[in-house]
Amino acid sequence: MRKLVLAAVAVAAMAGLAACGESAADKAAEQKADALESQAAATPNEAQEKALNAEADRIEQQAGNADGGMTTQNTPNTSPSTTPPAPAH
Repeated sequence: MRKLVLAAVAVAAMAGLAACGESAADKAAEQKADALESQAAATPNEAQEKALNAEADRIEQQAGNADGGMTTQNTPNTSPSTTPPAPAH
C-alpha cells in the first residue's frame, strides 16, 4: 500500500512539472501560430495557405527550440495542402 501511495505521489509530481514546462512565451507563440493556421484554413489560395502554414510551423519550431524542443518535437503536420488526395472510386 505504501508503495502505491509513493507511486501516486511521484506521478502527480511529474504531471505538475510537465504543466509548468510551458512558458508565457510558448503560449503566445502557440496562439499566434493557431491564428495563422486558422487564416490558412480559411483562404482559398493554396499558395497563401502554404505560406501561412509555413510561418505557423516556423513560429512553433522557434518556440520549441527556446525550450529544448519539448513543445514541438512530436507535432504532426496537419496542413490540408500536404494531405494526399483520397483515392478515386
